[in-house]
Amino acid sequence: MSEKKIKNIFVDGPVSPEFIAKSIANHNTKTEIGGHSIFMGQVRKDEIDGKIVSAINYTAFEDLALNKMHEIREEIFDKYPLSCMHIHHSLGTIRAGEICLFVFTSSKHRKPAIEACNELVERIKSELPIWGKEIFADASHQWKENI
Repeated sequence: MSEKKIKNIFVDGPVSPEFIAKSIANHNTKTEIGGHSIFMGQVRKDEIDGKIVSAINYTAFEDLALNKMHEIREEIFDKYPLSCMHIHHSLGTIRAGEICLFVFTSSKHRKPAIEACNELVERIKSELPIWGKEIFADASHQWKENI
């Protein structure tokens, strides 16, 4: 495993559409890239037991999550010929309709970018200590481990 610096994937609040657009635009000078894959997780306005989800409050064991994400990042770079990998996960209260997870991979060809992005999302959801607590429109709460 390399000695690369651990990157902070966490952002306070939602991932803004402007941030996502700028991230995409910043890659137009990287002309060796032929394919990008993007996943955006959005908070749903679900109905659970007759109550409407208005937001999710995300918390994490940040140090543990960042160390594990670093391991996953290195493994994905070893497995796929990627040019770039960007991961941003929200902490705090994210309202229904807002983006809470942004994963962006790039490679010379589309297939590695798509496969790496899919694997990253699945591993983030299953391996990182990040939790979402649903906030209902009536202000009652229900725990749900879901990112």
